Amino acid sequence: MFDVIIAGCGPTGAILAAELRLHDVRVLVLERETEPVSFVRIVGLHIRSLELLAMRGLLDRILPHGRRRPAAGFFAAIAKPAPNGLDSAYAYLLGIPQPVIVRLLEDHAIERGAQVRRGCAVVGVEQDADGVTVELADGERLRARYLVGCDGGRSTVRKLLGVGFPGEPTRRQTLMGEMEVGVPPEEVAVRVAEIRETPHPFWMRPFGSGVYSVVVPAAGVSDRAEPPTLDDFRQQLRAVAGTDFGVHSPRWMSRFGDATRLAERYRVGRVLLAGDAAHIHPPIGGQGLNLGVQDAFNLGWKLAAQVRGWAPETLLDTYQAERHPVAADVLDNTRAQTVLLSDEPGARALRRLFAELMDFDEVNRHLIEKIAGTGIRYDLGGGPDLLGRRLSDIEVRQGHLYGLLHRGRGLLLDRTGRLTVGGWSDRVDHLADPTAELDVPCVLLRPDGHVAWIGDDQRDLDGHLSRWFGEPTH
Repeated sequence: MFDVIIAGCGPTGAILAAELRLHDVRVLVLERETEPVSFVRIVGLHIRSLELLAMRGLLDRILPHGRRRPAAGFFAAIAKPAPNGLDSAYAYLLGIPQPVIVRLLEDHAIERGAQVRRGCAVVGVEQDADGVTVELADGERLRARYLVGCDGGRSTVRKLLGVGFPGEPTRRQTLMGEMEVGVPPEEVAVRVAEIRETPHPFWMRPFGSGVYSVVVPAAGVSDRAEPPTLDDFRQQLRAVAGTDFGVHSPRWMSRFGDATRLAERYRVGRVLLAGDAAHIHPPIGGQGLNLGVQDAFNLGWKLAAQVRGWAPETLLDTYQAERHPVAADVLDNTRAQTVLLSDEPGARALRRLFAELMDFDEVNRHLIEKIAGTGIRYDLGGGPDLLGRRLSDIEVRQGHLYGLLHRGRGLLLDRTGRLTVGGWSDRVDHLADPTAELDVPCVLLRPDGHVAWIGDDQRDLDGHLSRWFGEPTH
């Protein structure tokens, strides 16, 4: 009997497993594939995901394996510099090979004590008042108190639950890969600069040693499971750029579509959905991996609280209430970016208008924060604008704030020195620090770094401690 079974050991599933293990939850992760992904696709970690990894002490482990680039040019690939004052110590994009980030996060979950079993495909799910029975393809049946489907856009768990997945099917596809070129870098740069003036979803970015990341529109729509060929790339490069740049020796090649769908529900009883199992969209702006990572950090402490028995009655329901609107917003911004990348005259005019608007610092910052996840504000009721937002990694007496969140507990940051967490001290840490870089007296942080309360009144604080962390133990 496990506390939680997670279907899928991608980044979302691995992070969720590690978050649950912070609270001694017994976790089993089931992965359909027998081996980790082998193709070397580069994925990007945006500011908010980097912050969350820093909160758990993971970022220093990951940074050496990635390459930093400025936090700019995300929105519909409109080339604008990063705005000033992004309010983060991690104001960059970290590009990292997908197999590397998957391996690092899986190793972290295993080190925390999670069990991972590969070659295990879920084929059946039954739940009752006490738990969930999971049936595997080989006939084995496993039992857990909760099941979380982190098994991708074609999620078996979601289908077995009968949860609707409304949205739009793929209408156009794009080819993506990494390969070497047969012409000098200067020639590539000149031609790419010329094509930037067109609305085509196209880029060729150097990746060292003569290797380029190549993105080019596909000729039509085909089965996503069928990988493109090098000839497909050559044909489409000639169609868009007038030359195929002599591409050869591909490292990996894939295609992606613009299907956009959002699960109607993230929870059915004791079964929940996270990551691509709950939402899919085009990879414009590189938001997909980050959206799933942030799902896991939002869900992990709440599900652990449910398992450990101290969760307030409605705590687990706040997972859908908070994350479903965030995903809907991501789907909308990718829809908008898709339109801006169209070659239709109206879309081209709209793109020129957006480029002008992004010269205004506030517009540019708003769009960057939307893509990077730092603009999220959960609806926690009326109050100051900071309520429901994440707190940046401010300086505190012990160094930096995120260093105090490694254990996945709540934190009262008390500038008055008069408050206490009392009977919640087994779930919430207390730091009395009048020097903390805050313009409010005190804040209560949830384990995911979002502000749950602002004030200086002990009775009011106690009410919010109960709201998020259950009843006091003494």
